[in-house]
Amino acid sequence: MKDYCKRSPEGRKMTAPRARIIGSSPFVRAMVMMMMIFSGFVLVAESVIGVNWGTLSFHKLKPSTVVDLLKDNNIQKVKLFEADPLVLRALMGSGIQVMVGIPNEMLATLSFSPAAADLWVRQNVSTYIGKGGADIRYIAVGNEPFLTSYAGQFQSYVVPAMVNLQQSLARANLAGYVKLVVPCNADAYESNVPSQGAFRPELSQIMTQLVSFLNSNGSPFVVNIYPFLSLYGNSDFPQDYAFFEGTTHPVIDGSNTYYNAFDGNFDTLVAALSKIGYGQMPIVIGEVGWPTDGAVGANLTAARVFNQGLINHVLSNKGTPLRPGVPPMDIYLFSLLDEGAKSTLPGNFERHWGIFSFDGQAKYALNLGLGNKKLKNARNVQYLPSRWCVASPSKDLSDVANHMKVACNVADCTTLDYGGSCNSIGAKGNISYAFNSYYQLQMQNEQSCNFDGLGVVTFLDPSVGDCRFLVGVTDTSSSFRPYQRWVMSWILILWQVWAFRI
Repeated sequence: MKDYCKRSPEGRKMTAPRARIIGSSPFVRAMVMMMMIFSGFVLVAESVIGVNWGTLSFHKLKPSTVVDLLKDNNIQKVKLFEADPLVLRALMGSGIQVMVGIPNEMLATLSFSPAAADLWVRQNVSTYIGKGGADIRYIAVGNEPFLTSYAGQFQSYVVPAMVNLQQSLARANLAGYVKLVVPCNADAYESNVPSQGAFRPELSQIMTQLVSFLNSNGSPFVVNIYPFLSLYGNSDFPQDYAFFEGTTHPVIDGSNTYYNAFDGNFDTLVAALSKIGYGQMPIVIGEVGWPTDGAVGANLTAARVFNQGLINHVLSNKGTPLRPGVPPMDIYLFSLLDEGAKSTLPGNFERHWGIFSFDGQAKYALNLGLGNKKLKNARNVQYLPSRWCVASPSKDLSDVANHMKVACNVADCTTLDYGGSCNSIGAKGNISYAFNSYYQLQMQNEQSCNFDGLGVVTFLDPSVGDCRFLVGVTDTSSSFRPYQRWVMSWILILWQVWAFRI
C-alpha cells in the first residue's frame, strides 16, 4: 500500500502498509481450504500468541523470573534476538518453544565458514536442546537483513549462511526439528493495493531463492508488521486505520475492502509470495505491537486497544481477503518487557514497547487468549530500597543543565520529551526525574545523587499521575551487558574456527 513506514537499522522493526479485511462467504472459505488440501499444502488455521523477549535493559530481571512470568501467563512461544546463555539456560525444562536469533553482523562469517556454522549450532542449540532442555524450534538467521536502510550490506550473506547452518543442523541430527527462518521487514515488499504486492525489484531474485529454501525445509516466512510506524511516520495516515475498530478510510482493492493496516500489509505479502510461486507459504508475524510512551500516540490506552484488537482479530480465525479462514501461523507480540537501553535513533518510543514494564508489572489489562483474562505480574522481583533522588527544594537550580545532560546521556529520560508521560510535570519535576533515573541506574549509590549539592534523597515517592519515578531492580544474573556478551561469544567462535584451521 502507499503508506509504508521504514524502520531504522537501530530499531528492530519495520514498515506497514495500510489494510484489513471483510469476511468471505463460507463457500469461498471451503473452496480455498479444499484447494490447499489437494495442492498438498495445508496452512495452519489457528494462531498462537507468543512474545519477543529483548534484553537491552539497564534494570534487568533475572532470566528465571522472566521465565516464570511467561509460564504464569501461559505464554508458550518466545522469540529471542540473541543466543544468551543465561536466558537459554533459564528456558530449559520450561516447555516454552523458542526462536533464537543470530545478529546480522554474524552472517558474513557464517556464510563462508561451515566450521563457524557448526560451532554456532553446537554452542547455541545442541548445548541446550534435548530431554529437559530448551525447546528450540527456530533459528532466526539475521534480523531484517534486507532493510532498505542497510543498502544491501547483508543481502548476499543470507542464503549462503542458511545453507551452512542447515548442513550444521543435519550433522547435529537436528534438521528435522529446528527450522531456519529470516525475519523480514515489511519494506521488503511494496504496492499501492494489497493484490498488487511484489517484492522490491532488487530483492526479487534473492527472495525467490530464500522462499524456495524455506519451502523445501518446511519453514514459514517471518515478517514484522508495525501499523504504529505507519502512523508515526506519515501525518496523512488515517489514525483509525491503524487499529481494528473500523475506519472511515477503508482501502478498496477490487472486490476486497480493507479496514485496518495489518490485514492490508499481510495480504500485500501474500500477493508478493504468489508472484514468485509460493502463494500458500505459511506466514509468521515475528514482531507486531504498539508502544506506551515516548511519542504522540504512544500511550497506555492506544497500546491496549491495538494489542487487544489484534489478538481478538487474529484468534477469530477470519483470516484476510486473500487468505480467508487462514490467519498467520503464529504472532509474536513486540514486546514482553520495556528495554531502556535500546537506541532511540528511530524514536524515543523504542524503549517502551513492552506489555510489561522493565520490572515485569503489567502496564494495562490484556487478554492474550491463552487462558488468563488479564496479565499476571512478575513474582518475587527484587527491588532496590524505596528511595528516590530529586532536585533539592532549597537550592538554586539555574545551573542544572549540564547535570541533566550527564544524567540523561547515561540513563533513560525518554518519557520527558514531547508526547511522553512525564512531559508535563514542570521544570523541577524534569530535573528530579533525570536525577532519579541516573541514581537508580547507579544502584542508588549515595554519590550518584550529589550533582554538586543539587540532588537530595527522599523516601516519599515523587511519581505524578502517569509519570512513574522508577525504583531499580537488583540484577545478580550477569556482569555483562547483552552487547558485551555477544562480542565475547563471537570472538570465541572466530578464535576456535581459526585454531581449527591451523
